[in-house]
Amino acid sequence: MNKSKLLSLFMTMLLIILVGLTGCSSSSDEGDKGNSDPDVSWKDKAPEDIEGEITFISQRTDIVDTVFPEYEKEFQKKYPNVEVNFEALTDYGGQITPRMNTEDYGDVLLLPTQVPIEDLPNFFEPLGKLDEMSEEYMGVEERAVDGTVYGIPIAVTYTGVVYNKKVYEEAGVTETPRTMDEFITALEKIKENTDAVPLYSNYAAGWPLTQWEGAFTTVAGDPAYYNQTMVNEKDPLVEGKPQYELWKLMYDVANKGLIEADPLTTDWESSKAMMGKGEIATMVLGSWAIDQIKAVAENPDEIGYMPFPTNADKVIFPLGADFQMGVNKHSDNKDAALAWVDWFIHDSGYSVEQAGGISAAKSVPLPEELKVYEEQGVTFELLTPAKEGQEGLLDKIDKEAELGLWLEDTPKRIVEAAIGNRDESFEDIMKELNAEWNEAYEKVMAE
Repeated sequence: MNKSKLLSLFMTMLLIILVGLTGCSSSSDEGDKGNSDPDVSWKDKAPEDIEGEITFISQRTDIVDTVFPEYEKEFQKKYPNVEVNFEALTDYGGQITPRMNTEDYGDVLLLPTQVPIEDLPNFFEPLGKLDEMSEEYMGVEERAVDGTVYGIPIAVTYTGVVYNKKVYEEAGVTETPRTMDEFITALEKIKENTDAVPLYSNYAAGWPLTQWEGAFTTVAGDPAYYNQTMVNEKDPLVEGKPQYELWKLMYDVANKGLIEADPLTTDWESSKAMMGKGEIATMVLGSWAIDQIKAVAENPDEIGYMPFPTNADKVIFPLGADFQMGVNKHSDNKDAALAWVDWFIHDSGYSVEQAGGISAAKSVPLPEELKVYEEQGVTFELLTPAKEGQEGLLDKIDKEAELGLWLEDTPKRIVEAAIGNRDESFEDIMKELNAEWNEAYEKVMAE
């Protein structure tokens, strides 16, 4: 081969390499969509310099055409050059996950629980380092991978007791009952001095009885008890243990005639209006129910919320993270998407007004009604996760024992025994369930 042909071949190969390198550069730039300078955080930009059109996908079919457009108006007062579109899915997890096989699944969305946590980096934009973000937000550790956060809870809910303030006042209950004995005394005063049902169990619906389990941490007075203590002990259903005390209160309230006269005919939808009218004094429900009851109340200000009664040394409002909000890693407008997430969490008011909870952002003040309890020393705490290697162990023992801690069968059995529809005592039930737990515990631990 002569020199001219060698030179020609060399130049051709060089050209191919340069084109390839240029292609790689373009591909890399494509990965920083929505940010012309990837070294500049969206937070460092002036709000008017953040622009683009984004889509927020959620599960809220009830407010997608009403509340969310109003949010956009408020958001645009700060970010005038960002347009937000909204989409709501009736079966959120079932409908969003197939779309995630493509890159077209909105710009901001809720992290579906169907996606394994370790796979989140394949679909979502990193939001920050866990050690830093956990100082600013609650619940972010639940959707973190290798020390990086991919989602922030849209709200943090809690479990306690919804009550009608006016009924309590008419009954002569001047202070929020703290202990279980004080709670029963308050219900007895309501029965004696008013026409209201002291505590509405919603037995017929079934699922409302499962709401009591959400107050377990309050009864235990320890956020680590559920996932770290109970899972490592036998005899959790004996007197003095939190689960026993929780279910004993349920039994005593029903046994003393402090619930509705005919539990077999209760109706959930009607109960909300009945509480709003002062026909019901108390219901044990998660904070999500507060706004639903207020929405049908004659005077919303009469609906209050208090911690579940406890004999523990300290009172805890147990917190639970709602859906987590994240950003599609393939979004064309990541800056706009990140700005929307930040505004939604800090400024929209969604967590309180629409989710009946509190903001995941620690800088956002508690609702006025809860500040009173904070001043009294009540703390708000998330459940402590299981110890490493014991993830899911509590559920495994529960299922093996067939207790159904979060199911309605055992609570319904307890209420039925309390009102005389079953020929067994509370102690009979606990003795049987405790033995089943111990047997399941030994079997699961031996595996």
